[in-house]
This record gives sequence, C-alpha cells and structure tokens, in this order.
Amino acid sequence: MANIRIVTDSTSDIPPAIRERYGIEVVPLKVHFGNETYYDGETIKADQFYEKLAMSDTLPTTSQPSPVDFASVYQKWAGEPDTRIISIHLSSAMSGTYQAATLAKSLLDEGVNVDVVDSKSASYGIGMLVVAAAKWAEEGYSADEILAKIARLRQQTRLYFLVDTLEYLQKGGRIGKAAALFGAMLNIKPILTIDDDGQVAPVDKVRGQKKAMARIIEMLKADFGDREVAVGIAHANALESAEQIGALLREHFRLQSLEYTTIGPVIGTHAGPGAIGIFMYPTA
Repeated sequence: MANIRIVTDSTSDIPPAIRERYGIEVVPLKVHFGNETYYDGETIKADQFYEKLAMSDTLPTTSQPSPVDFASVYQKWAGEPDTRIISIHLSSAMSGTYQAATLAKSLLDEGVNVDVVDSKSASYGIGMLVVAAAKWAEEGYSADEILAKIARLRQQTRLYFLVDTLEYLQKGGRIGKAAALFGAMLNIKPILTIDDDGQVAPVDKVRGQKKAMARIIEMLKADFGDREVAVGIAHANALESAEQIGALLREHFRLQSLEYTTIGPVIGTHAGPGAIGIFMYPTA
C-alpha cells in the first residue's frame, strides 16, 4: 500500500492542532508590508497580522511560494519507497500557487509521485478538503480513491462569506465577479461565494449583518435540508460574529462537527478584517 503524504499551502487556514494531528505539510505564502516580508503563519501569526494591519497606512501585498519552495517539500519524501504526495492548493483563478506547485512537480526526480489539486476554493474551503484527505489516508484509502473523494467533496461543499467592506478584495484584485457590488450603499452586506471557476462571485446583498446571516442559513437549508453536515467557520479577527452564526447553525442543522478557525494573513489581506466564511458539506 502506498504511503500517502498530504501537502497544502498556508491559505488553507487549518487550525495548528489539526494540522499537527494529521501530519499535514504546509507551504507558506508571503505577506509584504512595504519592505518587510513575512511568511504566512510562520513569521507572522494571524493576531499579529491584524494588529499590524490596523496600524498600517497602506495595504499589504501577498505573493505565492516559488516552485523551488514546493519542490524542496516534495523532495523530502523522495527516498521513501512507494510514496504518493497529494498537494491541495488555493484556487488557480486567485493565485499562481497551484501553478507553482505544478511546475515543482516537473522539477522532481523520477519516482517522486505528486498529484497537484486545484481546490477552486480558499481559506477553510481548502482546509476542509485537506483535512478530509488526511483522514482518508489514515483510514487506508488509496491515493486514487482519495483524489476521487476530494473531487466529489468539492462539488458537495457550499460556502458563503461576508466581508465588512469590498475595499480589500477590490484593491487586491481578487474581487472577481463581485465587482458590480463595489460602492454599494452603507450597511449593505454582500453575500459572496466562490464559484465553479474558483472566482469570487456575488450571491445576494442584504441590509445588516443579522439579516445576512439569516439569509445564509436559509440558503444552506435549501442546499442540505435535514441532512447531517460538517461545518467550518473561518473569521478574520471576528470571533464574536463567527460564534453568532455558529449558534444559528446549531439551531437549524444536525451538525456532525463544527470547527472554528482564524483567517490567516494572506487571505486576510484580501478579505479584510471582520470577514466571515461558512463552509458546509453533507456527511452522509
């Protein structure tokens, strides 16, 4: 049986305890404040990032890992017999991270087997796929079985997110198909998703946070009804709001699991403080 290793990048926003529990390898992206460069989740943690963002006069920028960064991780397992690496990454429509991982694969010696997966998602939308893949590997599924299960899970997952302002998405160039919402009236809360192309896309716009949360519950109910579900809630320095929607989800759904996680520096650069993402898939 193949020895399966799971790799992702830092935009997957997986809680450290879960990452360590399953031995998930994370390749960091970078965030730049002027001439200062930090490695996402390594040399700058989420809480430090949001403090620094609040004090900064200019928006930070981000950059992807190089192919060499990925190749050095993959090469660690080159000597392991019968090893298969599954490497799951940020939507290729948002970043060149997936392409860098794919190029890294071409740089490797023969015998290093890597499958690079475009999550067509972001934040814990990637993270939930990665954690599921790591669990399946632990349960003894083959790499081909895991890849097929990832593809199905990606189709089954629904995600919606709220941002306090579209300014960060717009200035960072990640606004995608939601550009028409930019400049909307005060207190209008756009509900966004990531579509099948892996781009940010508008779903609805509602006045006020409470109504926006209620609308998300309504849409998820239409998707899943009374089925048992797994949920991830990611927040950008907005735990109180995340817990509010978590309480609503507990009221309206049969939850197999509910995981809170913090949106890290790179995704936080583009979503902005106050953003909340809700990720849900059926467990049966």
